[in-house]
Amino acid sequence: MKKLDQLNFANSFARLSETFHSRLAPTPLPDPYLVSFNADAAQLIDMDHGEAGRADFAEHFIGNRLLPGSEPLAMLYAGHQFGHYVQQLGDGRAILLGEVKNKAGESWEVQLKGAGTTPYSRSGDGRAVLRSSIREYLCSEAMHGLGIPTTRALCIVGSDQEVYRESIESAAVVTRMAPSHVRFGSFEVFYYRKQQAPIAQLADYVIERHFPHLAAAPDKYPQFLGEVVARTAQLMAKWQAVGFAHGVMNTDNMSILGLTFDYGPFGFMDSYNPGYVCNHSDHGGRYAFDQQPHIGLWNLTALAQALTPILAVDDANAALMRYEAIFGEHYLELMRAKLGLASARPDDAALVEKLLEIMQANRVDYTHLFRSLGNFDSAPGAENPRLRDQFIDRAAFDAWAEAYRARLQAEQSTDAERKERMDRVNPKYILRNYLAQVAIRKAEESRDFSEVERLLALLKRPFDEQPEMESYAALPPDWAQHIEVSCSS
Repeated sequence: MKKLDQLNFANSFARLSETFHSRLAPTPLPDPYLVSFNADAAQLIDMDHGEAGRADFAEHFIGNRLLPGSEPLAMLYAGHQFGHYVQQLGDGRAILLGEVKNKAGESWEVQLKGAGTTPYSRSGDGRAVLRSSIREYLCSEAMHGLGIPTTRALCIVGSDQEVYRESIESAAVVTRMAPSHVRFGSFEVFYYRKQQAPIAQLADYVIERHFPHLAAAPDKYPQFLGEVVARTAQLMAKWQAVGFAHGVMNTDNMSILGLTFDYGPFGFMDSYNPGYVCNHSDHGGRYAFDQQPHIGLWNLTALAQALTPILAVDDANAALMRYEAIFGEHYLELMRAKLGLASARPDDAALVEKLLEIMQANRVDYTHLFRSLGNFDSAPGAENPRLRDQFIDRAAFDAWAEAYRARLQAEQSTDAERKERMDRVNPKYILRNYLAQVAIRKAEESRDFSEVERLLALLKRPFDEQPEMESYAALPPDWAQHIEVSCSS
């Protein structure tokens, strides 16, 4: 494991011309202090965990001192925001230090989010606040624990410098990591500028580094788009299966690698509501939970259009045509697993849809129901009172339970084995908004980060029982219904 000054920086994106980025250093913040450090993420870049105890650790990860070997820059991109094209966005508050190659040969880009203004800040202040930094830090690690592709978070460093949002808040920088921070909007900016050469250069760069099996293919660009389509479709299916709403699925927030990217007003559903809108800035519900699969395809279509200077329209359409089948197959596969079904049968989709229908009608908690469904007693005549009592309309549950019982019996399922399978895919613990809010409140009011640490540890093992943490699996309190998150979150 390496000290900070020994990290193996490679910085391939910095080798691209300044067409793609602007070089600049982070803007210092006064009196930095460490909020939280994630040893699991440090492992990915071979960082010695003891480095977090260095007196100058916070200085490095708030941007006051550069890490040796880093080449800081802000990336250029554009994108469609709420369906409308914005011609230049770019990293307005994030600065990429570079990429660190670990001993396994993997490269991880290290980025400081909230590190000050850049040429792409427009009228923004280039800062992030402690509140939003805690949310992104915890959720990216929670998603990783759930097995969902995501950026990772190394640490949060805070400062008492005031930042103005809806109210006065304190500044913070979250260090996030990903194999690449290239996004759909990274290609769109050059398409709308009618610059074909950078589109090809960026596509070649991404293919060489992240899709090397395509590099020598004569049809590498159509195949590249096809793989992005597949990864995105599978990501959308994973979001839907776990009950996660992103909140701002703009094309500049869509990862070219199919990662969950740019956490802002996200939310895990409490009671099941397919029309759930987690972002109170989204007045039209464009990014509602049940719209995410459609928006995934809409965004891919925008990407495909941006790539048409280097691939035929027919090839782009062929790649896009695969989306719905990939999404549907993967989603049904995930939902079968959540129901403990070991085989596929034609009526499985109807069984899933009916359950969701009665969950919506009865406002049943999504995560709690699926976790407790592992305890379903499939014996003839069993009433399953703990499950039944989650529904106001008991008769509706009883009718569904009979169909479910018959389905389990048809594949000769045993309850003990099924529960074991289901508990591996149905989380007991998720990052509900109220849990994040409690941690944020303690951090803001008394600089008490103990709840951040507790949630970080809890959410790394969301499928385990963790008896000492049982209260974190409880249904949300009434006040949780009044939490609002927006793009400033």
